[in-house]
Amino acid sequence: MKIIRLFSVLFASILLLSCWELQSPFYQTMSTPKQPDPESAPFMNPDSTQKHDTATFGAGCFWCVEAIFQQIKGVDTAISGYMGGRIAQPTYKEVCSGLTGHVEVVQIVFDPSIVSFEQLLEVFWKTHDPTSPNRQGADEGTQYRSVVFYHSNEQKETAEKIKAALNASKIYDAQVITGVEAASVFYQAEDYHQNYFRENGEQPYCRAVVQPKVEKFEKLFKGLIR
Repeated sequence: MKIIRLFSVLFASILLLSCWELQSPFYQTMSTPKQPDPESAPFMNPDSTQKHDTATFGAGCFWCVEAIFQQIKGVDTAISGYMGGRIAQPTYKEVCSGLTGHVEVVQIVFDPSIVSFEQLLEVFWKTHDPTSPNRQGADEGTQYRSVVFYHSNEQKETAEKIKAALNASKIYDAQVITGVEAASVFYQAEDYHQNYFRENGEQPYCRAVVQPKVEKFEKLFKGLIR
């Protein structure tokens, strides 16, 4: 009987202890996840979640294209590089040979709440000759072909629609032959190609070729300049 009474006392003690633990603030803190306090939550800058988009254009020498798109409000970066070829990590010399199939392009990261893809396309088509196959001025070769590399079906549809409208309007003496192709791997060009016009504006090519295109852009698109 003593043994039975002893077990009864021990069992009752365990139950009392368990109930005390369940009511204990320490136990509740450990077992229940703490809910965040809205007042003490860190402030998140809305800009940090702002959706940005990417556009990639080939319109002749990327020094010209980069110099234009760098000036546009809402464009975060305009990087010169290569796209659409058959080998990985091409060099400028290899691309210039015309054997790799790459195009000199500028890849643009932009804020669509400030500048739209349609506006970028308008700048693209009005600042180069989209009717000239594999050539822009004296620059000749497949690496200089006119092309929009789209990053979404929406970009594809927009580019094709505007291209068709340009041809229907007969604004050019010849057909717009700009390619509309799916974006592939983008290879950033060598460092000395980046910001080329800004850093080498006095060079003969820049003064003879890049500067007139930049001036044309500045005349046509004053409202887009940052």
